[in-house]
Amino acid sequence: MTLIKSISGIRGTIGGIAGDGLTPIDIVKFTAAYGSWVVSKTNNKKIVLGRDARISGEMVNNLVIGTLQGLGIEVIDLGLSTTPTVEIAVPLEQAGGGIILTASHNPKQWNALKLLNGNGEFISDADGKEVLDIAEKAEFAFADVDDLGKVTSNGTYLQKHIDVILALPLVDVEAIRAANFKVAIDCVNSSGGIFVPALLKALGVETIYELYCEPNGHFPHNPEPLPENLTEIAKVVQRKNADLGIVVDPDVDRLCFVNEDGSMFGEEYTLVAVADYILKNTPGNSVSNLSSTRALRDVTEKAGGVYSAAAVGEVNVVNKMKETNAVIGGEGNGGIIYPELHYGRDALVGIALFLTHLAKFGKPISVLRSSYPAYHISKNKITLTPEMDIDALLIKVQERYKDQPNSTIDGLKIEFDKQWVHLRRSNTEPIIRIYSEAGTETAAEHLASKIISDIKEILKLN
Repeated sequence: MTLIKSISGIRGTIGGIAGDGLTPIDIVKFTAAYGSWVVSKTNNKKIVLGRDARISGEMVNNLVIGTLQGLGIEVIDLGLSTTPTVEIAVPLEQAGGGIILTASHNPKQWNALKLLNGNGEFISDADGKEVLDIAEKAEFAFADVDDLGKVTSNGTYLQKHIDVILALPLVDVEAIRAANFKVAIDCVNSSGGIFVPALLKALGVETIYELYCEPNGHFPHNPEPLPENLTEIAKVVQRKNADLGIVVDPDVDRLCFVNEDGSMFGEEYTLVAVADYILKNTPGNSVSNLSSTRALRDVTEKAGGVYSAAAVGEVNVVNKMKETNAVIGGEGNGGIIYPELHYGRDALVGIALFLTHLAKFGKPISVLRSSYPAYHISKNKITLTPEMDIDALLIKVQERYKDQPNSTIDGLKIEFDKQWVHLRRSNTEPIIRIYSEAGTETAAEHLASKIISDIKEILKLN
């Protein structure tokens, strides 16, 4: 069993012994800590709640609602929802915060409490530490019987989310309708099965081939939208002669596409394509994390903007976007952050912007993909002993490449012209993750192998 306590939320596997997994006791403790923090920080006794379709979702939802009620907090329960929908709902409801019950791309035995502030954005590092401290000290007091919080079920936010997307100036419904797209979708039997078809119909897409759109939480394959998990939708796209395939993760904040020939558009290029469209129509800057493809920088600079890199993590990307007044940003895992709508990864707005872009492009999706700079990312890791000083090891690697441009805002990233390697320590296990990118897969793997060889040599010298 696993329980991971981080600044942005509580994630774990269902069941087991309290403190070792996401048990009812742990759910209540951390919900109480977060609810207490919201009230003390904002004096606002209203919290928005939504969940994906995981099997454990109803159980966790009931525990969270009861705990918040016990604190005297009013709960706006959106029921089956998406992460970006809850993010939008928090400020519209003038709530003090929000909780999304989802473990994102993790398998079905996982669940999590993702925590939002009053702006509908993930809480900061400092705020997260405060919540964990409150939980550790059990510093919460529950309300008297006459002051228990009430619960309001609100099923209107599916339509509200769609409405604000349709109202965006760069979403062109008429262009999408005129393109007469045939679209296959894979929503991994989670809440995307409700939201994605509704959005596509609102955008004027009449032909939709639905794959795994029953929100029952029984994920038919690993829910992370990686190529090896998308073989079935690739076959559906080819068999149905669809124009493209659309895939989302269980909480609908990650997005990737399948080309008309069944090949992968590449989740790294979801952001690149959407940014290309945004930057051609809204001059400005872009942001992604250090482990994302260089293609975003190329596209941004071609449009006359400035690209900036942030530490890995959505909250870090958002902070850098605000700092640089970026008009588009996100992460290479298919996460689109479009501040014109809100500061959160949103697959739904990504779908609307991408389909508009593709409709105006007027050629097959594979041709659009080939119009972007070709890069390949290789992902590797090295397992170390628990007592190893990873920070000291990274410093020694940095010394070896001191003449190359590098960044230490998140581990170590070293640039070699248009190639790069990024070394990050894991927050949960004694490993170093090694991401490398180059113009070919072979070159990316060669770069990673060179850095891994350096690390092993440094370890032998010690």
